[in-house]
Amino acid sequence: MNFKKAAPYIGLIFLALLSFGLKKCQESRNPKQVKDTTQTTKTTSRTKPSPAAEPRGLNRHPAKINYSKHAKCRMDCRQISEREIQEILINGTINYKKSALQVGDCQKKYAVEGLTADQQRVRVIFAPCAEEVTVVTCIDLGKEWACNCQ
Repeated sequence: MNFKKAAPYIGLIFLALLSFGLKKCQESRNPKQVKDTTQTTKTTSRTKPSPAAEPRGLNRHPAKINYSKHAKCRMDCRQISEREIQEILINGTINYKKSALQVGDCQKKYAVEGLTADQQRVRVIFAPCAEEVTVVTCIDLGKEWACNCQ
């Protein structure tokens, strides 16, 4: 066998094996961290969620619910009660496409949708901060109302 002809091929094979071995050695020393990309889109439990379940998310059982003037006006116009708003907060489904969550904790806005007691399909915008939640507005998804709310 002619060693001069085979030497370059043997050298390439050796370098490939060496680089593969070094790569495996580095991976074993520094394992990659796997990010959890799962996203909860609906709360199915009607009991109070644990603080670990939604660490800085929407508190569905706040100590206090505040109502903006705009929300109160829209609720009066659409005949939606505070009790119905609380039911939407507890049992509604978060619409992540309509929510603003890529901001600081007290600036997040959750769009929560559900049915009221009189079967109105509504979207309520909640702004949580600490142990309180502020109702920013409410929208009737099934009917247009003639309101003069600012």
